[in-house]
Amino acid sequence: MKQITNILKRTILAATLLTLGAATTRAEDTPDDSEPIRPVLSAWTVGIGSSHLADTYLTPLKYSGWGASVGYERMQASPWSPRDWVMQLKVSADMDRTQNPAHNATMWAAQLHASWGVMRRWSLPCGLRLGIGPALRLEGGCLYNARNSNNPASAKGAVTFDAIAYAAMDVKLWRLPVTLRYQPSMPVIGAFFSPEYDELYYELYLGNHSGVVHPAWWGNRFKLDNLVTADLHFGSTALRLGYECNWMSSRASNLTTRMITHRFILGVTVDWISHKPSKKSVNPF
Repeated sequence: MKQITNILKRTILAATLLTLGAATTRAEDTPDDSEPIRPVLSAWTVGIGSSHLADTYLTPLKYSGWGASVGYERMQASPWSPRDWVMQLKVSADMDRTQNPAHNATMWAAQLHASWGVMRRWSLPCGLRLGIGPALRLEGGCLYNARNSNNPASAKGAVTFDAIAYAAMDVKLWRLPVTLRYQPSMPVIGAFFSPEYDELYYELYLGNHSGVVHPAWWGNRFKLDNLVTADLHFGSTALRLGYECNWMSSRASNLTTRMITHRFILGVTVDWISHKPSKKSVNPF
């Protein structure tokens, strides 16, 4: 009986030591809860407002009317330095319908925009957060004026490196948390497409491609996008209200294009990663 008791004691002691060793191993393998996690903030938006278009390849007149857009935005802290850098992806599609001053001719515009950038950010007193950095932008689209029977379309395309920035702050609307943000973006350098003066697209089709790609800088293609948003948070989902103003002017081969749009924005934002309260989350803004 005494031998059986000794065997049981030794077995319990060995099991206890093995359990403590396994717990220590798991604790060493578990990531430090102090390390920040990187929630993904996704936003889907629609916009509607006014549009003002002018393209001397199609007409010397300015056309005005309405426009609509749909957009997607994704923001996330960077993997290499999540407290200091944030990544942003933006994709949008625009459609505009405008008329000449006499309202007897219509010009349509359709464009796609995509950009990806990173921003260095700083936290300032009073909850203010600032960020600035570079971005790569791709744009493509077309203006169409059915009144020009011979050459009714004017293609648009550009690849640019942009400077982007933002300022954000969290406030309270009664008890509702609200994130306010202003974000401008401006192309700095790149290239854009523009045909020669009075050149038909049929000539491009036949192989006359010289002089259609132009270097883009502030002297011949100036563009400024302004976005103001207010995210009203309801848990991990927020209602986005905002205003967007886009202004673009280009000149090449004695052809001038100007596009000015104003949009009121309505959308939904979602935080795609849920996390434990013990872990510190890095705000995407």
